[in-house]
Amino acid sequence: MHDQPDQLEPETLQREISDLEGRIGELRQAAGVPQPDLRATLDAALVELELALTVLRSAGTEHTGEQGGAAAAENERRVLRTVFQDAPVPLFLLDRNTTVRRVNRQAAALLGTPAGYVSGKQFTAFCDMATRAAVRSQIAAVVRTGRRHPVKVRFLGRDHPIDATVTLARVWIRGEPDPMVVAAAGPANAPAGDTDPSPGQAKPRRSAAGRAAPAPSPAGAARTASARGASGRTAAAQAVSAQGASARTTSAQTVSTGTAPAPDVPAREEPAHARSTHATQPDDEAIATIVHRMDVLATASELLLDEPVFNETVAIRRCARLLAAELADWAFIDLTGGNGGPGSPPQGGAHSAGAPPALRRQVVMGPEDERSVEAARMLEEVEPVQGTLPHTVFVTRQSALRPHLENLDVLGVCPDGQPLCGKIGVTSVLSVPIEDGDHAIGTITLAASGEYGPFDLMDLGVVQRLGRYLALVIRAARLYRRRAEVADTLQAGLLPKALPAIPGVSVAAKYLTATHGSEVGGDFYDVFRTENGWGLILGDVCGKGEDAAAVTAAARHCARLAARWKADPGDVLGIVNEALMDEDRFVTAVMAGLTVETERVIVSLGTAGHPPALVVRADGVIRSASRGGVPLGLFEDFEAGQDTIELGVGDTLILHSDGVLEACNMLRQEFGQERLLEALAGHAGDTPAGMLDAVEEALLHYCDSDLRDDVSMLALRVEPASLD
Repeated sequence: MHDQPDQLEPETLQREISDLEGRIGELRQAAGVPQPDLRATLDAALVELELALTVLRSAGTEHTGEQGGAAAAENERRVLRTVFQDAPVPLFLLDRNTTVRRVNRQAAALLGTPAGYVSGKQFTAFCDMATRAAVRSQIAAVVRTGRRHPVKVRFLGRDHPIDATVTLARVWIRGEPDPMVVAAAGPANAPAGDTDPSPGQAKPRRSAAGRAAPAPSPAGAARTASARGASGRTAAAQAVSAQGASARTTSAQTVSTGTAPAPDVPAREEPAHARSTHATQPDDEAIATIVHRMDVLATASELLLDEPVFNETVAIRRCARLLAAELADWAFIDLTGGNGGPGSPPQGGAHSAGAPPALRRQVVMGPEDERSVEAARMLEEVEPVQGTLPHTVFVTRQSALRPHLENLDVLGVCPDGQPLCGKIGVTSVLSVPIEDGDHAIGTITLAASGEYGPFDLMDLGVVQRLGRYLALVIRAARLYRRRAEVADTLQAGLLPKALPAIPGVSVAAKYLTATHGSEVGGDFYDVFRTENGWGLILGDVCGKGEDAAAVTAAARHCARLAARWKADPGDVLGIVNEALMDEDRFVTAVMAGLTVETERVIVSLGTAGHPPALVVRADGVIRSASRGGVPLGLFEDFEAGQDTIELGVGDTLILHSDGVLEACNMLRQEFGQERLLEALAGHAGDTPAGMLDAVEEALLHYCDSDLRDDVSMLALRVEPASLD
């Protein structure tokens, strides 16, 4: 080993300067991470200043470091080999770029991973985010000066962070062009207030790295009470109500039965270290871990399906909130737009024709402290562009697990140029595609600080299943939304775009679609010219859907056409009955023929099995027209029920469908005609539109906005004669 400073050649000097610039940038980033270790960062900055001074003094001189004889080199190798095999302390052999070249068994056990997994990765990937830059600088100083140096390190163990004092020493190895570093890890006093369990125990992963969780609901506590382990520790399991409010349920989280694999380790292969862990891990701990994952899946299923109508936005927010509480510190959900065909989300992956659709960030869920909430708003604007892990997972449709993060750019870069992972202090990441088996429509990405151990294969499996659940809900939501849009478009074509202006009267209409279902309704209304006046018709076709829409269109347009040469509403309805005889659906309808005179209107009514028309007099008195007739399209010998009414100034004629009368409350009691008459009488002096608004308000209040059928209403009022 050589402790004297070596001299620098020009190309070596340039490399030293470049490395120094990179480490200074990392120190700046480390000062801005959540809960930074400012003392360690300051010490590292001072070391960098000393290193810069040494480099300047060595500039332009020749390299004079001796390599030693072959015998000395071989002796050095034997010493190192003996140390790595028999030393009772954790040892890491690093190159000057902090890449781990070799670890002994004690070091692998310290991290809770196989030795082969550690080799080849950056040593700082296993360190707490707050001290990474400082550790890198201290290693660089030891390489450059040869002086041994102790440094405080918080290793990211498999179950929880482990505080240690690492002594760094430079070594020269024959055949290696650059010096290397031996890092020996020794125990350190636990920080004040640190309650991390011993290495043989697991610290539960809970919401947002230690956020206090509210008391669980009785239902949630009962559902997950069996998940408690022998240690008595529990984790908060989040449950969200149908309105989106969160509650917590209890369950245990302990050591995972799998280990943190390298990204290319197949999920079906289990490292030998994990198998040896199984032999020593208490059965109740392992069972509690599995029960916790099962509880997360069960809770997710309940949250995603607890919605009368599938809602994509509600589903993804509930899923992200649950994952951020139970499995990670941060949860990101990215989706493509729903611009495919009905029920067919846009395709992702190599099987897609042409370029895959762009991902868009939909939800970011993280800790609830003020700093994190502000960061979440900023992260929502960072799109998963090409080259980021979510984009790669979406395109390839292959899940990715990064237990110990080396590249902090893996989730993208913030607007200020800082890596996203460094901004929020995460050290472990996993990402899975949201796919329904045929199409990929987005990704779920989880990020954690390592406070409760890195992600493992069991975490990956749980999130993969949730990705499929969420994909199925989103597909159903998009199919429902697409069908609802088609139904709305078709329904709009069955109703008049605007009501015509009739001299001497004012007319208003109201149409309400049923709360549930996406099929086009069977209600229709129309106002049109007749042979010698005006006509109003309102009807209801039996059933819903495309077939009912065809009958609706036939009934409406047939009545409009027949009224051109038939003045009597009964005759018009008779012609409509003939036209519908070949249809396998019947129609109820009421038609009013208007003869408009000065300050009065003569109304001829024809009824075909429909609720009778109502007349609201100017003084508030309400009368009902006569009933009668049979529905259209049933019998060839059709005869309509007929009546004649005279309306004066201020009198209002009301036509309505049976959806008004049959709306039910929670006790399955119908709204009925009496409540309709009360609503109209209370607003008799209002405008026709105001009267219909009052009926709508009373109706929705009565049934708690849960309409089981479509509702249509027409109102016509006689107005005073104009001075013009």
